[in-house]
Amino acid sequence: MELRTERLLLRPWAPSDAETLYQLARDPEVGPAAGWPAHADVGESLDTIRGVLAAPETYAIVQLRDGALVGCVALRFGEDSCSGLDAEPELGFWVGRPHWGRGYATEAASCMVDRAFADLGCDAVWCCHYDGNARSARVQQKLGFEFVRLDPNGDTRLGYTLPEVENVLRRDRWECLRA
Repeated sequence: MELRTERLLLRPWAPSDAETLYQLARDPEVGPAAGWPAHADVGESLDTIRGVLAAPETYAIVQLRDGALVGCVALRFGEDSCSGLDAEPELGFWVGRPHWGRGYATEAASCMVDRAFADLGCDAVWCCHYDGNARSARVQQKLGFEFVRLDPNGDTRLGYTLPEVENVLRRDRWECLRA
C-alpha cells in the first residue's frame, strides 16, 4: 500500500533502499535520538529493511517531486507499542538530517495518524520521545498529542535507558482538531 500527502509518498521499504537508508541512518544525530544506534554499514541497513522495516504499516517517506528518500514513519501495534493494545498503536517517525526543518516529519506523521483513525478504526494513537528530543516533541505537539507520563527508564537499543515522554492522541480529540 502507498499513501500520499501534498509533498510526500509513503511506500513500503525495498531492498534497493539500503544504500540511501545507510546514508541517512549512519548519522549519529538521527538514530540515537530515536533510541537506536547509528548504522555501521549498508549490510546493517539492508538487514533493518528486511526485518524491522518490513513490519506492517511501516513506510519509507519519499519526496514526490524528486523521489528522494527522506525518512521513515510507522504504526506499531500490540506488544510493539507503548500502550500494548492493538486498538492503540504507537506512532514512530524519523527524518534524515539533510531534510530537517522542512515539515516532512509532521506531514508524514499526520498522514499516519489519519490512517490510524479513519482507515484502521483505532481508539487512540500513542507517540513517545526521549527527554531532550525537542524536534520530536514539537511534531507531537503540532499534531495534538497530550502528555500522559514520563517513564524514567525508557527502552532503547543503545545499551542503556533514557527518560521517555509518553503522549497520546485520542479519537475524540483528533475529531475535534480536524473539524
